[in-house]
Amino acid sequence: MSDQPGTSQKVDQVWETPPPDEIVTLTAAHVQAMEAYDIDEVWQQAGMHHVMLRVIGRKSGREQKVALPFWRDPDGHRIVVASYAGAERDPAWFVNLADRAANPEVYVRVQRGEFWSVPEILDGDEYDRIWAGLTADRAWYVDYQAKTDRRIPLVRLPETRSA
Repeated sequence: MSDQPGTSQKVDQVWETPPPDEIVTLTAAHVQAMEAYDIDEVWQQAGMHHVMLRVIGRKSGREQKVALPFWRDPDGHRIVVASYAGAERDPAWFVNLADRAANPEVYVRVQRGEFWSVPEILDGDEYDRIWAGLTADRAWYVDYQAKTDRRIPLVRLPETRSA
């Protein structure tokens, strides 16, 4: 499976979505593995490539790390989804990322690489266009959206500068 633009990113959900409290535990274990190993078995889970995103807590000032699957937009940029499996609230990593005073840029680790990104929270027509492409490849996000009244945020992670 390639992490390059232009290759198929379609994934069929063959797993049961864990509840939000389990997602926190699972992602912590995934982050540990990502920090220890640079192998496909760690960086490609459930048929998707992942990033490790590091943000700073807007209140605590502490570093927070999260493992997230990504999807590439038509321009090749990585898109992460703040779905939290359709929970009522946005995930903490997104709330912190959205606070530009605490996170003017974020650190992104990928398999065999790393970079700094000034994240772009998508809106308007751009959101609609990317959502349509993303959900064509990963239909379960439509189910997550149906579970919540909030609009699930999409975040583009351009490679702003080297880490």
